[in-house]
Amino acid sequence: MSRPILARPLARGSLAGTSTTQSLIEQFIILWVVIDPIGTIPVFIAVTARVEPARRWKVAWDAALVAAGVPMFFLVAGQFLIDALGMSLVSFQIAGGIVLLLFALTMIFGSPSSTAETDGAGKPGQEVSPAIFPIGVPALAGPGSMLAVVLLTDNNRFAIGEQAVTAVLMLVVIAIAGLMMVAAGPILKVIRTGGAAIISRVMGLILASIATNNVIEAIIDLLRTTEI
Repeated sequence: MSRPILARPLARGSLAGTSTTQSLIEQFIILWVVIDPIGTIPVFIAVTARVEPARRWKVAWDAALVAAGVPMFFLVAGQFLIDALGMSLVSFQIAGGIVLLLFALTMIFGSPSSTAETDGAGKPGQEVSPAIFPIGVPALAGPGSMLAVVLLTDNNRFAIGEQAVTAVLMLVVIAIAGLMMVAAGPILKVIRTGGAAIISRVMGLILASIATNNVIEAIIDLLRTTEI
């Protein structure tokens, strides 16, 4: 790459029945899945294949900075955008769940565009730094992570302190992604490309189940609040 929007246990009102540790773990897993540090390793290796080893660490951390900046923007401005558009929380929950489900399906079945993006990076005439595209966006900061951050920091359900914790968890995941890119060579030798693909698909299954649950919970809430 989250929330009540993703799962009712994260809703502020239901935190009483859920330990703080469990909620933090659930948010961490959601952010880990949508950001997908492990799935980014093959992309990083392919894009930086012709980059000098001494400069790869700079590309890795530049990509991490980009990946942190984009979701942070949505964390700060996402709620204002929702309010400005006059969107209801339930409609955003349902739409968000569907988008995250589609995103999860691309993780499970593979996205044809990802190969084209990787092949196109680093070719002559490429003006955009690989740290920005395709590593920073969309490998790390993709649609899933942007949406997850917005959903996990909804002002109507989460206090400023809770949103700050979500931001810290996101930065921790991205920092781990940066470290994994720096050590991409050795890691890929251990898990190999096939192992990375398997892990990415398992993550996709987890995200698909979370997204489906999110849509179901939103529909239930809609039926409860709608007068028949």
